[in-house]
Amino acid sequence: MAHSYTPGLRVTPFTALKRRRILPLKGGVTVEVGQRVERADIVARTDLPGDVASVNVVNRLGIDASQINQFMLKKEGDTIRREEIIAENRPLIKWFKTVVKSPIDGTVESISSVTGQVLLRHPPRPVAVAAYVDGEVVEVIPNEGVVVETEGAFVQGIFGIGGEAWGPVKVISEAPGDIVTPERITDDCTGCVLIIGAIAGIDVIRRAVQVKAAGIIAGGINADDLKNILGFDLGVAITGTEEIGTSVIVTEGFGSIAIAHRTYEI
Repeated sequence: MAHSYTPGLRVTPFTALKRRRILPLKGGVTVEVGQRVERADIVARTDLPGDVASVNVVNRLGIDASQINQFMLKKEGDTIRREEIIAENRPLIKWFKTVVKSPIDGTVESISSVTGQVLLRHPPRPVAVAAYVDGEVVEVIPNEGVVVETEGAFVQGIFGIGGEAWGPVKVISEAPGDIVTPERITDDCTGCVLIIGAIAGIDVIRRAVQVKAAGIIAGGINADDLKNILGFDLGVAITGTEEIGTSVIVTEGFGSIAIAHRTYEI
């Protein structure tokens, strides 16, 4: 059974749009108010803290936690390399010497004389936020991001999976309700956003992923196909972080539903 949820969603062929482009953590903004940007231009950057690795030094050396600093070769804040010795004991007979090596490249986050644990942090991960649309920077939010203003068509989907994507729009269907087969997704669809006038079947989505299409906009999708694509039952959740290769936006709902004529004609 098809379930449509379209009423109330915004669809307009031309409008002014403002998009906030915000970093996940505070960092630096690389553009100024009034500057023209293109969709791929980086507007803000930051570094996400690396993951933490725990090393139980006291167990490895057979010492009391209160003694840990006596055996450490590195202190908090020091840079370390993978397999570098960070702690060692000093026995009278050198053959009984035990060393503790770092399992990662990174830095020494903390040394605990209570637990005997040493926390090592992986290097930070750089994160860059792109403008996402061609337009003008109309607001800079210090250390956080920007607001970019542009003009264009706007179609609000009811459901989607995958992250942000962009590319030339390529209409695959001949009309709303036209069922698309995988054979119609050809190699020239690479990098394109594909418009499918009805349901996006699992074979069509897999073919789009295979040719590296940027995205799919379709009328509907089957719930079972969605589960098979993701590998799990999504349920009620915030979407947008799934890594499926090609982003998918559904405009009408679940099941075999034709895309609305108003949306298709844009």
